[in-house]
Amino acid sequence: MTSLDKPTTEDTPSDDARAVTEAALFEAFGGVRGMVETVLPGLLFVSIYTVNKDLHMSAIAALAVSLVLVVVRLVMKDTVKHAFSGVFGVAFGVVFAMMTGNAKDFYLPGMLYTLGLALAYIITAMAGVPLIGLMLGPVFRENLSWRTRNPGRKKAYTKASWAWGLILLGKSAILFPLYWWADTTQLGWVLVTLKIPPFLLAVYLTWVFLAKAPPPIDVFAEMEARERAEKEREAASAEENGEAATPAGRHRRQT
Repeated sequence: MTSLDKPTTEDTPSDDARAVTEAALFEAFGGVRGMVETVLPGLLFVSIYTVNKDLHMSAIAALAVSLVLVVVRLVMKDTVKHAFSGVFGVAFGVVFAMMTGNAKDFYLPGMLYTLGLALAYIITAMAGVPLIGLMLGPVFRENLSWRTRNPGRKKAYTKASWAWGLILLGKSAILFPLYWWADTTQLGWVLVTLKIPPFLLAVYLTWVFLAKAPPPIDVFAEMEARERAEKEREAASAEENGEAATPAGRHRRQT
């Protein structure tokens, strides 16, 4: 068993481990820029609609700013996954609202997605395959090694998935009654207000759980080490066979 197979059991992680965890979470969830890209289209929609009650203008403005955010990322040659997800979410909202003529339906696809994601976190945690582990495993270069080889991290991922699921479920419990009872502007401002705080709470709890967990098993480093060892064995075998083929080599073997 290699040292990578033996995750440390110390409760207090090193500063390097904390830094790696913070960097991985920042990358996975988009950081400050990702949050801005998530909030800005909805904020623009509800701001315009609050002023002039024009569904078409509000929807077009929200979609336009989403596309601009994608273009900016493309120009800067940055990852576009968070911006693209924002575009798709806004586009679905625009289609729903235009089809029904109800401005509140702009928010419905995002609300349904939040509810579905909450259930996915909870169900996968109950099934022993926590969704947050599936998401962060590749980021930490551990893939699915945490499932069978690193029980401490599996436990941390399970706790984090429960945290995400319950937080998003609580958010849904606030938004869906407002969808039925409140007007568009009230729902919109509450939704914008609830974009960042629950997200930050979930990310913070994930960081707490993972910071106390054993370090990840770097399966990519293991594969590279095995490949190097195999090449060294092949080189040694070739050298040995070449030496044995020479008269001097055969003489040495006979003596």
